[in-house]
Amino acid sequence: MIPEELFKRRHYGTPVLLTLLIANSIVLFLIVPAFVSCRHISWAFWVGFAGLASYNFFTVRRNREEFNKVTIIAYAISIATFAAMFTYYAVFNC
Repeated sequence: MIPEELFKRRHYGTPVLLTLLIANSIVLFLIVPAFVSCRHISWAFWVGFAGLASYNFFTVRRNREEFNKVTIIAYAISIATFAAMFTYYAVFNC
C-alpha cells in the first residue's frame, strides 16, 4: 500500500506563480492552434479557456498571501502576453 503521507506532501520550493504560468502557457499553446482559425473560434476553445480561468481564480484565491505587488505585476504581464499571442495567432496568421 502507498503511505498516506505521500499524498499529503507538497513541494514548497516552487513558487505558485511559476506553476500557474507554466500551466497557463501549456494549456494555451495547446488549445489556441488547435481550436482557433482565421474566421472561426471553436466552442472547445471557450471550454478550455473557461477551465483555465477557473483554475487561475481558485489558485490565486487559495494562495492569496503569496501574491504581493511584484508578483501581481508579473502575472498581469503574462496574461497580457498570452492575449497578444492569441491575437497574433487569430488575426495575423491567416
